[in-house]
Amino acid sequence: MKEPRIKSWWLIRLALAIVGKKGLRELKKASKHGKATSAETLRRVLTISKDTVYGKEHHFEEILTAQTPDELFSLYQKNIPINDYEDLRPYVDRHKNGEADVLFPGKPKMYATTSGTTREPKWIPVTNQYYQEVYQKMNQTWLYTLIRNKPSVFYGPGVSIVGKAIEGAAPDGTVYGSISGISQRDIPEFLKVIHTAPADVFHIADYKARYYAIMRMGIERDARLIITANPSTVVEMQNNANEFYDDYCDDIEHGTVSKKFPIPDEIRATLEAYTKPNPARATELRKLKERYGTVLPKHYWPNMQVVNIWFCGNTRVYFEKIRDSFPPDCVFHEFGYFSTECRAGIVLKSNTQDTVVFGHKIYFEFIHESELDNPNPKIYQIHEVKEGQRYCMLVTTSSGLYRYNMNDLLEVTGSYNEFPTIKFIQKVNGTINLTGEKLHERQFIEAVHEVEKKTGKIAPFFVGFADPQKSNYKFYFEFADQDISVTEAQEFTSYLDSCLQDYNPEYREKRSSNRVKEPETALLVPQSFEKFKARCIDLGYRDGQFKLNLLMQDEKRHAMFKELVK
Repeated sequence: MKEPRIKSWWLIRLALAIVGKKGLRELKKASKHGKATSAETLRRVLTISKDTVYGKEHHFEEILTAQTPDELFSLYQKNIPINDYEDLRPYVDRHKNGEADVLFPGKPKMYATTSGTTREPKWIPVTNQYYQEVYQKMNQTWLYTLIRNKPSVFYGPGVSIVGKAIEGAAPDGTVYGSISGISQRDIPEFLKVIHTAPADVFHIADYKARYYAIMRMGIERDARLIITANPSTVVEMQNNANEFYDDYCDDIEHGTVSKKFPIPDEIRATLEAYTKPNPARATELRKLKERYGTVLPKHYWPNMQVVNIWFCGNTRVYFEKIRDSFPPDCVFHEFGYFSTECRAGIVLKSNTQDTVVFGHKIYFEFIHESELDNPNPKIYQIHEVKEGQRYCMLVTTSSGLYRYNMNDLLEVTGSYNEFPTIKFIQKVNGTINLTGEKLHERQFIEAVHEVEKKTGKIAPFFVGFADPQKSNYKFYFEFADQDISVTEAQEFTSYLDSCLQDYNPEYREKRSSNRVKEPETALLVPQSFEKFKARCIDLGYRDGQFKLNLLMQDEKRHAMFKELVK
């Protein structure tokens, strides 16, 4: 199909290119002097917040008397402890209850909420300055990188999946919600044409209804771009299309939105204002089904240019499920390393995982992986890290995070002038330790892939749980061949156990001494991950924040997977 010609496509591309080039020039200039830029960034943050409660308690004014970058870094380390969220929670709570000038001047624009290590979620403050510097300016540069890699990416609409912009309010009335939702809500009016659906669609509470509405609006259009962090979301989009394809065709033919789904009347009215009968597109879609049977994105979106998602860390398991579903000339653009707490930078080139850190917007420090258990670790500055080495990152932002431990293991993959490029490896706490074996999630994933090659049995989805009561691991597999027997799966586990012993000497030692017992095996029902995710969304998880470690010690999640055994 061809997207109806809209005169503004070229204007949108031009506007994004102009502002994006400016941001890229700023990044390039700042990255040529890593040490000096880091000092300027830290000095700027401390100067802004020196008269706050936290600034006074931690002697920001004294730190700012430093005459050189090295002295500044040293004084900052001396006066500010390494923090996690629980260290900063009391200060955030004061902001939430209406107090200004606690972590930063004034009060936050909003809070972005995410799960924490306790039962209470993290409330990450987002200041106006941080929102403008990072989420607006950095996003402009990011969108320009898509144009550089695929010049026609904005010559048609895109399908984006974000969270609800506003989900509620703190006691003082400051809103909380999804930063991605806020960013999409706040785009200039002339840019809203690039979205296939209005932002109201993300307020549909029912999981399947929300995906139906997103895909009903998207599949009618000649989409050129998909933006969503987690590739598991694209899996859901594709599954929804397969399940309700005939309903899409009927809705598109008549310009309606199916009433079999629980979509609130006001949202349905907003969606239907975007639609009109399109029998030609409905006919085209029906012919695709007659021709292919199972219709894939490469069929209904043949001009797709870019799929912007994560494919680093354990998300690659889900990425592999959809990578062949798109046109051969479509590129996959890594979303880059970011989290609710900090968007650290952007990926400049498609089909790579190399995030260029924005040292001119955020102050970064690094702890080498060999020092992670050291209570007083050596700290490396942005210009001191080495390619091929792995580190844990500390960030200081204009949103009140000071020496905040991201608790992620990152690998330095190279450099952009004097700014490092990084990729995510795993959570630092992504290690299971029943009895000293310290089994890493990454070891588990790599071992499964090795056994796949050895046996020829492919497991598109797998997950492992540590059982401290039995002192063993239980591995769950969903094989591509659903006829694989329990006996064959147990043989797969036996090979996997051997691989893990080869990868991890501590695991081998604990297995040989029977301190870690023989692993168990279970076969999962088809679409087990999708069913698990749907259950989690129903329980209140956000789509965009949904994450699943593939090796866990988590009784609640383990119980949910036990219900998905054949």
